[in-house]
Amino acid sequence: MPETNAATATTTATTFTWLDSVDVAFAAMLAAIRAATRSVRLEFYIFEASPIGDAFRDALVQACQRGVPVQVLIDAWGSPDLSDDYWRPFIAAGGKFRWFNPFNLSRFGIRNHRKLLVCDDRTAFVGGFNIAPEYQGDGVTRGWRDLGLRLDGGLALELGRTFDELFNRAELRLLSIDRLLTLVQPGAAPAPAAELLLTGPGFGKNLYRTALARDLSHAREVQITSAYFLPTWRIRRALGKIARRGGKVQLLLAGKSDVGLAQMAARSFYQRLLRAGVEIFEYQPQILHAKFVRIDDAVYVGSANLDTRSLHINYELMIRVQDRALAAVAEQSFQRDLTHCHRIDPATWAHSRGFLDKLKEAVARFLLARVDPYIARHQMRNLR
Repeated sequence: MPETNAATATTTATTFTWLDSVDVAFAAMLAAIRAATRSVRLEFYIFEASPIGDAFRDALVQACQRGVPVQVLIDAWGSPDLSDDYWRPFIAAGGKFRWFNPFNLSRFGIRNHRKLLVCDDRTAFVGGFNIAPEYQGDGVTRGWRDLGLRLDGGLALELGRTFDELFNRAELRLLSIDRLLTLVQPGAAPAPAAELLLTGPGFGKNLYRTALARDLSHAREVQITSAYFLPTWRIRRALGKIARRGGKVQLLLAGKSDVGLAQMAARSFYQRLLRAGVEIFEYQPQILHAKFVRIDDAVYVGSANLDTRSLHINYELMIRVQDRALAAVAEQSFQRDLTHCHRIDPATWAHSRGFLDKLKEAVARFLLARVDPYIARHQMRNLR
């Protein structure tokens, strides 16, 4: 896998650059922080005290010392081992730090899973990776497999505004996804060239699911990379319909996972999808953590998995770009990943697992698709 990827696409006054590995993304992000002159906003689910974490903290401190306003928002549940003391040099330099959803047993299930850096309201980075050493690498020889997208232009300003809303309401008081969505200006066309898709706690309509349903309804070719795969019934049905009518649907899922329960739950769907003609691949060299969808010429990149938690519970962030050039770059990246995958054979899959395997998969699916949402739904009542 190449260490750099300079391919870009420009649409709606924003330029998008594909970041094909975490090493490439981290280098570009640190450079953007060091070049910032007006503002820096950093928001992550996991931030680990480590050499790479220290590199980001030091760059943020240096930005403060240059007189740049810097704000950091970290999810308290995602980073439980990170102490308040870690941020003292940053706060002493003038930076502003907040925990999102500080520890509270009555709402522990509500998480900010977003990964975002915005510099000067003109440059932004989104993706699936967190700031921790296990992500560092090319995703093949070392480090978890992940990717991201750099944005230069107007959409970065909108991303900064969504950060501000979450930062100002980090304790979850009166915070609702409806309020957050009011910050995003809808496009005039049914499917604008670039869309900011936000999701948050709730079981109703959200922008990401709506956009997916719209694109899947007329799709000819679909490629999905999802670290944790527990899609809704409607998404599964749409994928099956595409394959049955002669379209091509390829799923790149985790062969190695940091969440074994999620991997078992995903495998509970394999048989029906394979019968419909969906191709399923499991990534082998490293743990898969990427979140990516390509539907014809539309590309989705961001923090959301195709699972119950991302689609219904977490605060998530996805970017949808309708651009043939970017879609071609994304497709090349997907094809490279396929060379490191094991393809699930439809003829042998059903006979390769015994009763105990199937039972474990069913239990995992029940816990993640039923029990976790039930707990989260109860805790959502506290978001008032």
